[in-house]
Amino acid sequence: MDGDVVWVEFDVIERFMAEVFIKVGVPAGDAKICAEVLITADRLGIDSHGVNRFKPIYYDRIRAGIQNPCTNFEIVREGPTTAVVDGHDGMGHVIAKRANDMAIAKAKEFGMGMVAVRNSTHYGIAGYYVLKAAEAGMIGITGTNARPSVAPTFGVENMLGTNPLTFGIPTDEEFPFLLDCATSLSQRGKIEVYDRLGKELPPGWVIDITGNTRTDTKLVLEDLTTGKAALAPLGGIGEEGGGYKGYGYTTVVEILSAALQAGNYLKMLNGIENGKKVPYRLGHFFIAIDVSAFIELDAFKKTTGDILRSLRASKKAPGQERIYTAGEKEYEMMKERENRGVPVNLEVQKELVRMREETGLAGFRFPFE
Repeated sequence: MDGDVVWVEFDVIERFMAEVFIKVGVPAGDAKICAEVLITADRLGIDSHGVNRFKPIYYDRIRAGIQNPCTNFEIVREGPTTAVVDGHDGMGHVIAKRANDMAIAKAKEFGMGMVAVRNSTHYGIAGYYVLKAAEAGMIGITGTNARPSVAPTFGVENMLGTNPLTFGIPTDEEFPFLLDCATSLSQRGKIEVYDRLGKELPPGWVIDITGNTRTDTKLVLEDLTTGKAALAPLGGIGEEGGGYKGYGYTTVVEILSAALQAGNYLKMLNGIENGKKVPYRLGHFFIAIDVSAFIELDAFKKTTGDILRSLRASKKAPGQERIYTAGEKEYEMMKERENRGVPVNLEVQKELVRMREETGLAGFRFPFE
């Protein structure tokens, strides 16, 4: 970790974020949900989606008037196993949690449930929602589109979002199978972390309009917004490393996040209209599958666990000590951070103090002060 990093207790950061959300107009119950989703990312070591994004992605957007602090969750169409929801530019965490809860409830009654969402905002770590499904004995699947930042294979224009396709599956181990990753080679949040740490990007993450790879982090963040640079899909630039596969999966998530719910897509998600900032109006989908509708839950968990244990016990490459399965590193990071808290770098420290001053929360004191 960077030498400027200070570790802050989880409950301090979570409580502070909830209080700030309330100060900018988010109802108390909704603020608690938003803070819980964000702190979950920090607990799991996914720092690109926790407190690091609190100010630029949520606080600043609410204050700029491009995100509604009060969420109007409207069910516009519903069947026994399905629903379409309009979030009316409210808090993405709140919209997503309610939609995911609906999918789980439908799956409990009918075996499967799916809810599609339109006009939402950034919903934080996708893994939060599939973990809730796994806790309920469900297979959880979610995806979301995002502002354009990814170029199609053989293209250089940022057309698609980083569009995670995320799975949570219950097991008989201490942690579920959790696959939570973008369908791009990297994502904007990770590049923001590199920028805060003053690090250059690995070659191949970003392509510019001339077809060359870029590593200059700060300028890349600017050029991703103006369209002068784009992220590579999972697999990398071109077809040699399988970039067409990531491009295909990114497109699947875009379709499921827009076409089922008559939502916005591609350049419509730029957040700019006639030169002015507007809500991003993202789409999400949530799928819950009740395992017990197919097989007894404990038997499913054991088979799943046996698969994962067999993978980890397989022959390792020379010089490698371990093979991991999805969710294992996040579980270990959660255990490691239990008594340490959230690593807060110098830039985020300044942001927290600034938000405290702007919202009048003078009672808060942080260990880095």
